[in-house]
Amino acid sequence: MNALRNKVQLIGNLGMNPEVKELSNGSKFAKVSLATNESYKNAKGELVKETQWHNIVAFGKTAEIIEKYTKKGSEIAVEGKLMSRSYTDKEGTKRYITEIQINEVLLLDKKEA
Repeated sequence: MNALRNKVQLIGNLGMNPEVKELSNGSKFAKVSLATNESYKNAKGELVKETQWHNIVAFGKTAEIIEKYTKKGSEIAVEGKLMSRSYTDKEGTKRYITEIQINEVLLLDKKEA
């Protein structure tokens, strides 16, 4: 059960083209937003669709795969862990963010002919 302590698995579509940077050690860092969609019927029987947005970060080879093979709208499956951090924005306000640091990615788009 230890492997389940902080594990996230999602399937969704990229909401933006990946932002990729090269770190000082030569390794790559990628950041994307991932939309997951859910549908259900409410008490009135109406179909309701909900979209949740997730901040995704990747390092090294995983970041390189995201950079090379994905773009806005790409469907991917990811596995990783939740990470929370804080930073100070340009106005001096302390901000908090939760991201999913992924260690595996599966490309789910159909191959183009």
